[in-house]
Amino acid sequence: MKQHEPDFLALEYVTITKDPRTGLVVAIGGTEQAAGILQHSGGFLSGARTYHRLPHGLPFEQQRLKATTAAHALLAAGHSVHLDPALNMLVTPDGDRDAALRYLGHLAERVAAAETGSQVAEVLTEIAAPANGLLPLTREAVVRAAVAARALEGTSSSDEPDPIDRLLEITHSMSRAAQAILHARNHAARAPQKAPVPPPGTPQPPASRRR
Repeated sequence: MKQHEPDFLALEYVTITKDPRTGLVVAIGGTEQAAGILQHSGGFLSGARTYHRLPHGLPFEQQRLKATTAAHALLAAGHSVHLDPALNMLVTPDGDRDAALRYLGHLAERVAAAETGSQVAEVLTEIAAPANGLLPLTREAVVRAAVAARALEGTSSSDEPDPIDRLLEITHSMSRAAQAILHARNHAARAPQKAPVPPPGTPQPPASRRR
């Protein structure tokens, strides 16, 4: 018996990615059949016919597992799927690094295109949020590196300044920098929105004259 390969239709395209604002893994697009596969294979919750998301509070590795499982089930059923490389458990470590670089570039693009203080504040929050901001997470990695280096090296007997002690001092500066960014975030969020610029050729009201 001849086996048929699945047909891939553009109208059935599904995108599985992570929303940078909410941290939720979402699936967008697809047919009713795709919706059923997302729910049964990946544990996605249905928000609308072409919008689905994973439950709140899942650890990142669980998000990756469910997203990867759902993506491969969709592919096996003949659907076209784009799975964010950061969620794909089968990619190489370089894929995670590339995703991180894309994320940083996306933040720069968002703040460059910001038209309100709230939009600037959203980007600053992602950079310095205490729980999962980029800067606090980077600081944690530096602290762990310093602790590991100290455990491997032991106490320095040199009279010269200890680079590892200096590294730990830098982490305090990183904490202060995060607090300063959050303070700037709060200030940006309170900034009034700029008035819309009228299109060229729009007549302006005459300026009032002093008498």
